[in-house]
Amino acid sequence: MEQALGVHRLHFAFTITFHYIFPQLTMGLALLLVYLKTKFLRTGDEHYNRSARFWARIFGINFAMGVVTGVPMEFQFGTNWAAFSRAAGGVIGQTLAMEGVFSFFLESSFLGIFLFGEKKLSRMGHWFSAFMVFLGSWLSGYLIVATDAWMQHPTSYTLGPRGEIQLSNFWGLLINKWALWQYAHTMLGAVQTGCFVMAGVGAFYLLTHRDEIYGRTFVKGGVLVGVVAAILQLSPTGDMQGRLITEHQPVTLAAMEGLFDTQNGAPLAILGQPDIQHRKLDNPLEIPSMLSFLTYRKWTANVRGLNSFPEDQWPDTIALLYYSYHVMVGLGTIFIAVMVVSAFLLWREKLYSSRWMLWILMLSVPLPYIANTAGWMTAELGRQPWLIYGLMRTAHGISPKVGAGNAWFTLIGFMGLYTVLAILWLFLVYREIELGPDPGANLDTETAVLIAAD
Repeated sequence: MEQALGVHRLHFAFTITFHYIFPQLTMGLALLLVYLKTKFLRTGDEHYNRSARFWARIFGINFAMGVVTGVPMEFQFGTNWAAFSRAAGGVIGQTLAMEGVFSFFLESSFLGIFLFGEKKLSRMGHWFSAFMVFLGSWLSGYLIVATDAWMQHPTSYTLGPRGEIQLSNFWGLLINKWALWQYAHTMLGAVQTGCFVMAGVGAFYLLTHRDEIYGRTFVKGGVLVGVVAAILQLSPTGDMQGRLITEHQPVTLAAMEGLFDTQNGAPLAILGQPDIQHRKLDNPLEIPSMLSFLTYRKWTANVRGLNSFPEDQWPDTIALLYYSYHVMVGLGTIFIAVMVVSAFLLWREKLYSSRWMLWILMLSVPLPYIANTAGWMTAELGRQPWLIYGLMRTAHGISPKVGAGNAWFTLIGFMGLYTVLAILWLFLVYREIELGPDPGANLDTETAVLIAAD
């Protein structure tokens, strides 16, 4: 059973991690598409409309990949986690069904209109279709986050006669305080992914001296939106998420920080390696009393360490949780620095000619994906050993009749299939970036060069 549990967890972790590569970009780009269409609506400059078309094509590729990888993931609730679905299906089925029936259909319907119906719509009508794509994608994100937030902080439920979990208050599920802050934090992470991708593509165009007018627009839009998102990601959303963990999951906080002993004026660990066997943090680089202040707003506040909790309540992968959390926080700090410096150079009208900063923006494109993955790992590893915090342990949620061998077989199959999808995705996105926002203009330039050479 232990072996099967590990494989089932690895299977779901792989599929959801691969899947989330795509929605985080579509949710971030959805906001930026509205930004570009709004600029077109206000100025009438066709340049912004062509920019929006370019990013809509990349949005469409990501959306299709998100659908293909998202549908099998939801089937895993029945194939790999049948006991969990049987116990909690009456609760999580509400939000998952709403995500599919309302928000997904809303997003996909208006995406079709946005991509193929521009000639049939007025300028305002086409802007409205972009806004509805944004609304659908962000509503979809909320319903998924609300599902996860209920598992982190279950509310508004009763237990049935056979131990099944029944929803007692629908609005209590939707307006869970954990969901509100987790959603804000998650969506800002998605916005940062969209901003870094847009700014990175713009930097690529400026560095290669092609489509430079679009490069400036992409860099400017990515930096202006990104600097706001990066700061809000730290505070208030990240700060409030941390305080919720302090209040409701104190053992998770201790594991995230590598804090083994309860302390008054607990330090904040910047670096270090958790030694689980000897229950200490090796080679720590700490800020004295900072953890107490951040969690309780008092420099001398008492923060409980792992040793004050029974070991069966500890997260089962403390080292991975610790490193995931610190990778997330470290990259978030880097994002603030990169965006603030970029915004300063933009204000001084030096960003477009600062090749060193453009290189940083272009090479930073993978980092938001890593940070978002590390953030979700922090949330999900921190909840362990609970599948539903305080209600159902992870070991009790798997499908009892699906053995480790079956799970390994499907996991290896998914890995092979998703490798092919990843290659296809990279090829399609590369092709769009290579064609550029105005393929006709690039073709004309190449033709002129060939004619001049002849």
